[in-house]
Amino acid sequence: MVRRSGVRNVAIVAHVDHGKTTLVDELLKIASDQGGDRLMDSGDLEKERGITITSKVTRIDYEKHIINVVDTPGHADFAGEVDRILNMVDGVCLVVDAAEGPMAQTKYVLSRALNQGLSPLVLINKVDRPEGQTKIESGETENQISELFKSLGATAEQLDYTTLYASAREGWSTEDPFLALELAVGDSASDDATMAQVLNAILEYIPEPKVISYKNNNVKEGESTDKSIHNNEKFSIAATTVGFDQYMGRTCTGRIYSGSVAMNDSLVVLKRGETDIMTPPMTLGDVCVNIGISRVSLDPPVASAGDIVTLLGVPDSIAVGDTITGKDDPVPEPIKTPPLAPPTLCMNFGANDGPLAGQEGTIVTSSKIRSRLLAETDNNVTISVEKCKTDSEKTTVYGRGELQLGILIEQMRREGYELIISPPKILTRMVDGVEMEPFEEVTIDVDSEYSGTVIDLLTGDRKGLMIDMQENTQDGKTRLIFEVPSRGLLGFGPEVATLTRGTAVVNHCYLEDREYAGIIGDSLEKGKLVATEDGKASTFALSSLVERGTLFIEPGQMVYGGMVIGEYSRAGDLDVNPVKSKALNNMRATGKDEKAYLPPPKQLSVEELIGYMSKDEIIEVTPKAVRLRKLELDPGARDRAARAKRKQLKAIKGK
Repeated sequence: MVRRSGVRNVAIVAHVDHGKTTLVDELLKIASDQGGDRLMDSGDLEKERGITITSKVTRIDYEKHIINVVDTPGHADFAGEVDRILNMVDGVCLVVDAAEGPMAQTKYVLSRALNQGLSPLVLINKVDRPEGQTKIESGETENQISELFKSLGATAEQLDYTTLYASAREGWSTEDPFLALELAVGDSASDDATMAQVLNAILEYIPEPKVISYKNNNVKEGESTDKSIHNNEKFSIAATTVGFDQYMGRTCTGRIYSGSVAMNDSLVVLKRGETDIMTPPMTLGDVCVNIGISRVSLDPPVASAGDIVTLLGVPDSIAVGDTITGKDDPVPEPIKTPPLAPPTLCMNFGANDGPLAGQEGTIVTSSKIRSRLLAETDNNVTISVEKCKTDSEKTTVYGRGELQLGILIEQMRREGYELIISPPKILTRMVDGVEMEPFEEVTIDVDSEYSGTVIDLLTGDRKGLMIDMQENTQDGKTRLIFEVPSRGLLGFGPEVATLTRGTAVVNHCYLEDREYAGIIGDSLEKGKLVATEDGKASTFALSSLVERGTLFIEPGQMVYGGMVIGEYSRAGDLDVNPVKSKALNNMRATGKDEKAYLPPPKQLSVEELIGYMSKDEIIEVTPKAVRLRKLELDPGARDRAARAKRKQLKAIKGK
């Protein structure tokens, strides 16, 4: 391995909402005046939700150097995006909120980076906020970061990291904590404390990219080399993301590990983990880089080892993790890529078979749904798909969490698909005859008056264990840290938000597989209001159901027998008629003609419904609506199934 001079490849990693995307915006403004308001969050769902869902690479030309910056997701469900990106870079810029300090996802992304031997650079963001200034003055945030590095087994070189203090929103950064505090309160101004300090730190503390040299034996190990030396080397690039261009065909983005590539080169694909299987050759259409959200062709169209580029017109068989190499002088084996963390849950996707099937969507067949899901696996490496073992018309999708699968379902809904989703199933595995299930570390920041409520909620039926409790008397907040089975977190988000009046901030991250924790409590399943008739819901009928529970629908909405229209205030389900209309006769009674008042219906997103639904329910998704209904629409069949379930649970408890 040698080094390629003039290039830096760095990933921006952090917990969700700690300021990664705003930081990248400011760096783009300095180098190319292309920054904007969360420019890298270009997808519709990313803009709506204010989170990064997919990793994106942008190239910054600064001080005669090329800096390839990768913006990564901060939510634990999209951690697979971070896993594959870390193989492209040689260092990470860890962004930490000055007030919140290291969070669950901070721990995860840092552990992956340290294990791969990457060089860290720490940036403490949002110092302009008063609560952040307090933590900086006391040194609490810095101490938490240092302890985190030590607990994750950082080497002596990695522990010798540099810390920057910044406010990406205000556009300043510095290595001096005292100057940062002065800038935060407006007592000082400095022309040197700009976001350019971040780019300077990347050039100084992030190493040059490692590249493979097959032919230049006279170059010493780790020596810095110019790109011209690699022009005669064997070419290889590892596919990190793949896509499709309507004019150029298949595309691939990745880091070049050896040699150089130019337009019209003849290339082949080495499949991941295989050394003797090559695909038919194909002529390369173009070599591009990303600047902001724009794809720009290189001039001349040539890239060398260490560069992160997008190749257009690559072989159609390319998949994430594969290696592209030259046809005439191929590399001897594919580039090794790190394994991904396993999925934690699965769900079955199928064609809608409800009473309203085919009325709202344009793509309704199970084969089209399966093809779309298989296409998703091309680029989304943390999702896997297979034919359902119990129903050949359905497709089983494996993923990392409710949010990840919820985003996928929402994308399909907007594309015109109409489908049904089964309840999530947490994946377990057998190790030496012992059943193991995934556990997660849950960090909750909540007003102190609700801390007891949160503890009761997680340590009871959800089988959680509280491992730390930190109370801050200054702001009245309490941080609670739990270790909980993944099963126990299904439906936890909406419930804790209701009980704490929206003050709880919940973050969780996969911890490890542990011994099966036993049956989750029955009290977690909520009673439902289930419609018995088809038609449009009436104000008259719904006004009589308000006292029974919380409604999910509003007057005029189409319903059908077996559809869940609300949450019952008691245990068990209640069959109701939401389409009943007022009797049309001449009889009148006092008080009967008063205007009915209905509170706004409770709207649940797809990912909230995934955790909320019971085992005998399914989600019906169409471009116009998201409905929750019973798997068995016939009320008599549901009653028989409920009696059988009670007998089964009684028998299990009897043992």
